[in-house]
Amino acid sequence: MWAILTVVVVFEFSVGATIGRGLNRMMSTVVAAALGIGAHRLATLTGNQGEPILIALFVFVEAGIVTFFRFIPQMKARYDYGLLIFNVTFCLVSVSGYRDKEVIQMGFERVCTITIGGCIAVAVCVFIRPVWIGVELHNRIATNMEKLANFLDEFGDEYFKVSENEQTREKSSLLEGYRSVLTSKGSENTMANLARWEPGHGNFRFRHPWEQYLKVGTLTRHCAFKIEALNNYLTSETQTPQEVKSIIQGPSVVISSECGKALKELATSVKKMTKSSSNEPHIAKSKDAAEELKAVIRSSLCKHPADSLHIIQEGAVASLLLEIITCIEKIADAAHKLASQAHFKDVKPTVKPDQENSVNDGPHHVVTIEG
Repeated sequence: MWAILTVVVVFEFSVGATIGRGLNRMMSTVVAAALGIGAHRLATLTGNQGEPILIALFVFVEAGIVTFFRFIPQMKARYDYGLLIFNVTFCLVSVSGYRDKEVIQMGFERVCTITIGGCIAVAVCVFIRPVWIGVELHNRIATNMEKLANFLDEFGDEYFKVSENEQTREKSSLLEGYRSVLTSKGSENTMANLARWEPGHGNFRFRHPWEQYLKVGTLTRHCAFKIEALNNYLTSETQTPQEVKSIIQGPSVVISSECGKALKELATSVKKMTKSSSNEPHIAKSKDAAEELKAVIRSSLCKHPADSLHIIQEGAVASLLLEIITCIEKIADAAHKLASQAHFKDVKPTVKPDQENSVNDGPHHVVTIEG
């Protein structure tokens, strides 16, 4: 019966969750059964009067210690289920009123049946159409970066009304996709904790740097919060006049577009598990546009003092764009560190035919050596 119950309780959708629950249940049962038998044996040595007092003391101390450990965040994230089973098993074995031999037999049967049930659940989950939670986390991080890139790609046209047509309504889904990134922390932490239990598979080696995935996800969320503030100006009821917006339109559109391209390049390299520096030119172009944007705002305050209030409002939009550049630089650094730690594949840069010709079109010199 315990084997069947173990299979039902342990079996989960993903491999990491099943292995985590299975190992937690098996190890906690073995340790708790051994300690429970020892506690019961010590209690019987004190006689009929001291036995219930000593058992109650053992149970109280054990429950207090286990409950304390369950409040530690690191323990609760990975071993909460195991600590719960440890508490239940220790109480069942130690408080048992059977004779010593029957207590030992009961503990041995419980350990064996739970081990068998846990192994069956793990084997089925690993070898029959496995679902790797680590792969899900990997794709989630890349997809979140793509969602931010989609917003930045469309922000310039939408905010400055570069293209006013019926397609603007269809872009709303791209502009709203970043919102799911804002609340992704809990699911990412859960997926990372479960992925640590998974064995090496495919391109995901043993002791894969899952912590670095969480760092990339955290930086992506920080950027998403900047985008949320930027979106408030996009949907605000009081909009700045178009002639004032046009002052910062050029460099702002370049920053938004180049930042979106940089994020898409990072998302692609992470999803394909390749090392790439193709995002760096886009970040460099966004920095050049940022310097131009600063100069435009300074000169506009002097040339248009009557519109200074509206220019300051546009300066807030420009400030958010500058902060987004900084966020994307941090995301790029974290993604490159992830690529190094996870041993992503190196991609050789491809040289186009026209680039080869340009390299060979330089002046030729002939050097003669006279003997």
